[in-house]
Amino acid sequence: MVRRGVLLINVGTPEEPTEASVRTYLREFLLDPDVIDLPAPLRHLLVRGIILRTRPKRIAPAYAKIWMDEGAPLRVHSDRMVAALQEREGDLAVAHAFRYGVPSMQQGLEALRAEGVEELLLAPMFPQHAEATTGSAMRRAEEVLNEMGWSPTLHRLDHFETEPEYVEPLAASLREAVDDGAHILFSYHGLPLSHVKRTDSTRSHCQKVDDCCTTACSANAMCYAHHCHMTTTAVVEALGLPEDRWSLSYQSRLGPVKWLTPASTTAVVDLAKRGVTNVAVVAPAFVVDGLETLEELEIELRETFIEAGGEVFRVIPCLNDEPTWVDGVQSLIERAFAVTDRQGVLPQTRHA
Repeated sequence: MVRRGVLLINVGTPEEPTEASVRTYLREFLLDPDVIDLPAPLRHLLVRGIILRTRPKRIAPAYAKIWMDEGAPLRVHSDRMVAALQEREGDLAVAHAFRYGVPSMQQGLEALRAEGVEELLLAPMFPQHAEATTGSAMRRAEEVLNEMGWSPTLHRLDHFETEPEYVEPLAASLREAVDDGAHILFSYHGLPLSHVKRTDSTRSHCQKVDDCCTTACSANAMCYAHHCHMTTTAVVEALGLPEDRWSLSYQSRLGPVKWLTPASTTAVVDLAKRGVTNVAVVAPAFVVDGLETLEELEIELRETFIEAGGEVFRVIPCLNDEPTWVDGVQSLIERAFAVTDRQGVLPQTRHA
């Protein structure tokens, strides 16, 4: 019997909540050309000459605030997901790796090779496709496989923005806040507009057509912003939310370039000015809690909303290792092994 294995991939986290560890992590992360798409000399100048001189000292205390007894939340919940899947799928070898940090892509793949895996699924845990996340993770995994000289039969789980295995537990996580009358803010990880435009093969749709993100067509089939709108639409319909009960925004900006809008900070201020006093924020681009949800949203965005006149603010936890999400990941894995198209992409249940 062929031994199957799956590598769950996420972005990464510092090994410790210290300035030195954060600097090491940010150096690897920000020097990736898929993350900062500047010519190499400019990218190195920006990262080494400016960002790494100030940012590690500033955000190391933020990591310390969210650190769990067992370690970084992203790693803790990823370890728990691996354990839960292995308990349910005894014959399936499961490991996780980070695109940046430890466990590295090589460590994760070496663990699966040691388990005798012959058929491998690369499974980035990013519901919406972006070249800076899914694309970078896939390319790095394939580079490492080549460096290892290992050639298992390869499957790829690309994006799953409207798959019921993801949408249903996400919608369920919001039900209590909806019933409590909260306005739901879907806060997605931000991207520079240049990243989004890359995926428009026609060069005539992105940012050039009215409602370019909401109109489904071949030009935006792999567009991150379109996927964000698709996820939001699917969850809104699952919950039966009227238009005045939800908003979409983007967080985590860095640098002076143009980013997807509106910014989450702008969105909560606007909501407060409209008289909305009860807001629940969910971050659908993250399936595991980390700095972006536990600190940027839970602390920074809360302060912005309250200072603007808001009263009730809650952040919905990511799905992490919640049992129905473990069920969902198990199902996504099974389907990805069972049926993949020529590009190795899980056929999508497109949302009408």
